[in-house]
Amino acid sequence: MAACATPGAVSAGQPEYRPMTTLICWHPACAEHDTGPEHPERAARLQAVLDALSAPGFEALLWRQAPPASAEQIARIHPEAHSARLRAAIPATGCAELDADTLVSPGSLVAALHAAGAVCAAVDAVLTGEVHNAFCPVRPPGHHAEAQRAMGFCLFNNVAIAAAHARAAHGLARVAVVDFDVHHGNGTQAIFAFEPAVLYASLHQSPLYPGTGHAGECGVGNLLNLPLRPGSGGAALREAWRTRLLPALRAFRPELILVSAGFDAHRDDPLAELELTEHDYEWLTRELALAAAELCRGRLVSALEGGYELSALAASSAAHVRALLAAADGTLHFDLAPW
Repeated sequence: MAACATPGAVSAGQPEYRPMTTLICWHPACAEHDTGPEHPERAARLQAVLDALSAPGFEALLWRQAPPASAEQIARIHPEAHSARLRAAIPATGCAELDADTLVSPGSLVAALHAAGAVCAAVDAVLTGEVHNAFCPVRPPGHHAEAQRAMGFCLFNNVAIAAAHARAAHGLARVAVVDFDVHHGNGTQAIFAFEPAVLYASLHQSPLYPGTGHAGECGVGNLLNLPLRPGSGGAALREAWRTRLLPALRAFRPELILVSAGFDAHRDDPLAELELTEHDYEWLTRELALAAAELCRGRLVSALEGGYELSALAASSAAHVRALLAAADGTLHFDLAPW
């Protein structure tokens, strides 16, 4: 694991030079969420991502361990009754089921608090200008968690909590959430369906769990669902971006873009049937970063959601962060090689 980056030495009396870079905000407690040996959402996922981002080529990253989310941050999205149910469900040993897919262990609540706290801390770092953008490799994931219900491997809705934090703590008027996990983020959609200050846009496979995300689900004009048929690949992704998603972002003019970055639309992932590759994720991240540069001074924070084949997850996460680094260091304007 790479250590936290430190600024280079400066002469006495000179201001510290802090290069614009990409923050990796995470916490080792996220590995203590134990879902059992056969569960697809397992601690090995996090290690695969951390190993990939510790490889040569990522030396410019700034690494930081995240604080836990505060009760105030959680409560902006989840009522206390939800948090109380989670606390009561945590077993002293082993695993306990919240539903057939969603398990908790003794370390799960602390992991979930640090996962949500990471995305909030990354928002703070980006909005104060400390870093250009950020990626939060955290677990448990979040986008299926509804305000009063944990589901789909998710306990707290990390990105929704961060969006509410950006508005409450930083006074933002418009926040966009772009979700490219292969599964529709039903929780994020339900939380913000009647909140015009938040645009929720999702690219996902349909039909697929959880069965939401149809094109006609529009909220108060702030929801954009772009379902992709099984077997769709990079061409369908690019078409949806250019004709629907990018125009929607430009019309909304967000002050911050949050990304639910699931890498389970990869062709090697066992839980779905899309045909994306790590090159498609690099292309999409590049486009999101260019849109952020155009619309909100590059301010973009990404959080890990799904991705269950370890080598595909590692390669896709690395491709995602390479594009974020290129946005941070000013080399993004160079075209990526075609594929």
